[in-house]
Amino acid sequence: MAAKSFGCRVVNRSKSPVVFMILFALLMFSMLADSIVSKISLESAAFNQKRDYQVLQSPKVVRNFKRNVVFPLPLTVSTQNKIIRVDNEHGIGKFRRRRLPEHEVFMSDELTKKFHGRVLEFFNHGCEVHFFMTWIAKVGSFGRREIMAVESVFKAHPNGCLMILSRTMDSVQGYRILKPLLDRGFKVLAVAPDFPFLVKNTPAEAWLDDMKSGKKDPGEIPLAQNLSNLLRLAVLYKYGGVYLDTDFIVLRSFKGLKNTIGAQSIDVVSKNWTRLNNAVLVFDMNHPLVLKFIEEFALTFDGNKWGHNGPYMVSRVVRGVEGRAGYNFTILPPMAFYPVDWMKIGSLFKLPKDSAEWRWIEAKVWQLKRQTYGVHLWNKQSSKLMVEEGSVMGRLMAENCVLCKHVYSS
Repeated sequence: MAAKSFGCRVVNRSKSPVVFMILFALLMFSMLADSIVSKISLESAAFNQKRDYQVLQSPKVVRNFKRNVVFPLPLTVSTQNKIIRVDNEHGIGKFRRRRLPEHEVFMSDELTKKFHGRVLEFFNHGCEVHFFMTWIAKVGSFGRREIMAVESVFKAHPNGCLMILSRTMDSVQGYRILKPLLDRGFKVLAVAPDFPFLVKNTPAEAWLDDMKSGKKDPGEIPLAQNLSNLLRLAVLYKYGGVYLDTDFIVLRSFKGLKNTIGAQSIDVVSKNWTRLNNAVLVFDMNHPLVLKFIEEFALTFDGNKWGHNGPYMVSRVVRGVEGRAGYNFTILPPMAFYPVDWMKIGSLFKLPKDSAEWRWIEAKVWQLKRQTYGVHLWNKQSSKLMVEEGSVMGRLMAENCVLCKHVYSS
C-alpha cells in the first residue's frame, strides 16, 4: 500500500512540469493572438480615419475629455449652416449643423420692390409728422396694446402719418386691423420693407449678405429683435422722421423735436446720462449719427447679448462722438420718453388701494401729462399686466385714445 502510494506521488511529480509547460504555452499564445488582433484593428482604424479625412478634407478640432483624454473630432465647415456644439451627458462635445432660418424680411419680391414708391406716395399727403414703427412678428400678435400705441400717435397728431414696416401687417388681415383708424380718416399704412434696398450703400449691406448666406451667427436673441434694431435705423437714415416702439404711448406732440434721442438713466449726482435707449428716435434724413449707429451695429453685432445691438449700441456710439463737430443732436432726460424705470413700470397698471395711493396716482398723472412726450411701457416686463381702471395707465390711455375700445384690456 505504501509502495502504491509512493508510486502515485512519483507519477504526479513527473507530470507537473509537463502541465506547467502546457499552461505557459497557452498563455503565451493568447497574448500573441491579442497583440496581432490589436495591431490589425489599429491599422484598420488608421486606414478608415485616413480615408474619411481624404473624403471630408476638413480640419480637426481637438477637445479634452473630463479625464484629459484627447479626442480628435472631424469638423465640416460650411458657409450655409451654423455649427453648434452640444455637450452630451458624458461631457464629450458633439457638433450638429442647423440651417439658418429663412426670414421673410430678407426676401425681395414684387411686393417689396414697390416699397420706395409706396413710401414716397404715402408721405406726399401733407403729413404733419412722419412716424415709423416696425412689426416683425405674426399679424395675429398685433394686439390691443399695439393698437393703443397707434391710437395715441393720432390723438397727439391728427394730421400725422404713420407707416408700419411689416410684411405680415401688409396683408388683408393687417388691413382689417387698421381699418377702423382708416375709416376715421387717419393716415396709417403697413408696408412690407425692402431690406436689401434700405441697407444698400451702408455699412449694414455686408452684414445682411453675411446673415443671409449663413456666415454671420444670428445668436440666441430672437432675430426679429435685432432686425428691428437695424430696420429703424435704416429707414430713418433713408427718409428721416420719428421712430416709435409699439409699446410707447404718446402723450404730446413731437412736432418741435429734431435730431433727438432720449436718456434711459442718469447719474443722480452729476446728472449726466448713463444709458440711452433706441425705443424713440427723431432724426433727419442722412443724419451722420444715424449712419454711425448703422456702422456700429454691423461691425460689433452680437446676437447673444440682450441690448448689445440696441440701447447699449446707441450709448456706445454717442459716448464716442459727443462733443465732436458735425454731429448735431439733442439728448433729452429720462422724463421725456422713459419717465418710469422698467423695474417700476408695474406700479402704473395697478388700481389704488387707499387714499395715499389715490393721491400718488393723481400726482403722477399730472406730472406725466406736463413733463413727458410719452411713456415707454417696457413690454418685456409689462405685457402680461392688465390695465386696471383708475390706474395711471388706465387714466392716460383713456385720455389719449381715438377709438377707445378695450382700453382696460390692453
